[in-house]
Amino acid sequence: MVPRYTRPQMAAIWSPEERFRIWFEIEALAAEAMAMLGTIPAEAARAIREKGMPRAASIGPAEVEAIDAIERVTRHDVIAFLTWMGEGIGPEARFMHQGMTSSDVLDTCLSVQMVRAADLLIADVDALLAALKARAEEHKYTPTIGRSHGIHAEPTTFGLKLAGFHAEFARNRARLVAARAEIATCAISGPVGTFASVDPRVEAFVAERLGLAVEPVSTQVIPRDRHAAFFAALAVTAASLERLATEVRHLQRSEVREAEEFFHAGQKGSSAMPHKRNPVLSENLTGLARLVRSHVVPALENVALWHERDISHSSVERVIAPDATIGLDFALARATGMMEKLTVYPERMQENLEGLGGVVHSQKVLLALTQAGLSREAAYAAVQQAAMATWTRLGKADARSFAENLLANPDVAGRLDAAALAAAMDPQRDFRHVDTIFARVFAAA
Repeated sequence: MVPRYTRPQMAAIWSPEERFRIWFEIEALAAEAMAMLGTIPAEAARAIREKGMPRAASIGPAEVEAIDAIERVTRHDVIAFLTWMGEGIGPEARFMHQGMTSSDVLDTCLSVQMVRAADLLIADVDALLAALKARAEEHKYTPTIGRSHGIHAEPTTFGLKLAGFHAEFARNRARLVAARAEIATCAISGPVGTFASVDPRVEAFVAERLGLAVEPVSTQVIPRDRHAAFFAALAVTAASLERLATEVRHLQRSEVREAEEFFHAGQKGSSAMPHKRNPVLSENLTGLARLVRSHVVPALENVALWHERDISHSSVERVIAPDATIGLDFALARATGMMEKLTVYPERMQENLEGLGGVVHSQKVLLALTQAGLSREAAYAAVQQAAMATWTRLGKADARSFAENLLANPDVAGRLDAAALAAAMDPQRDFRHVDTIFARVFAAA
């Protein structure tokens, strides 16, 4: 991921320096477990830890280049690392990696990194949930028009819109928690996963120290269905971000103007048109969501490896693991800031709600007429006729409101007087159950 969309904490997880430090920790823990089991000398495990830890801690750009230089000769990243570590540890380094295979280190390290990334993403979602809840409570009873197919439907509240997003991101949080649990596995099982040269108790020891579970059957690699589920959870979260961003983009359109991204002092919207205030944050979120979602297909294709292992998944994961988590981390933080500062225009919402002369109350009039004795077919025809008469004359000199057109129809006027019609069209009727919905969404929040 390019630096523009990278936050330091998430980037640090995927840095080569951190990757090598995790590799060392896996090797040191495995050596300590082997020493306890009598597989290697206790003094060897002690030397690996005491001499290796400061060497691993000191890894910076120069040390990364030194390891890379070895790899250019060995053509093997783990061997290059072990060679470099051995130069600092000394003769006892020969007891590192006993009975292990490269995937034991690589896959367990990837699990650690993905768990750490998931922790950051879950915290990101928590921040977004807090912002959505605060704004939902603020606009709990702010009337606005609900739209279906982009067309005015019936009144709702802006708070209910945001409550819906809160509920969605609460589900996304649960998905991320589940994905974290699924990926939090350790494999120290040796070639083809049979433990032929390493005791399963070594794996259990390393897993416990790293906060991971043991992989029941690793076949030399951790099964990639786990990783696919992880990236799928990220993709669904990204899709929800795009839905939120799309809502903001539509509400900011000049013809709507019900809400807009905060416009900072000194901000410029266009190099050519000084009047522009563009929804750049939500448009950026839409693009980032597309990127995150694009990693799902390669993750799914990684599931079908040959026999006990191949490395067709490796190059894919070196790209998608950092990019998907870094991109989603940035996007979630950006969405949180956008919602915290979102400028809302209740007056404009009210104007739009009333802008079609009252036709948005058509269903309630339909129900009132059927309850007053008119057949549903006749009631629907009368209400639709009045609605179309209102809709087609909007802004004209001879325009009449929806209520006026309704009362001009004998079938309507004979069953509903002006007071009864006004009661049926009272917008407050639409908001009677807002508290019930909020209780469902925020009871445990």
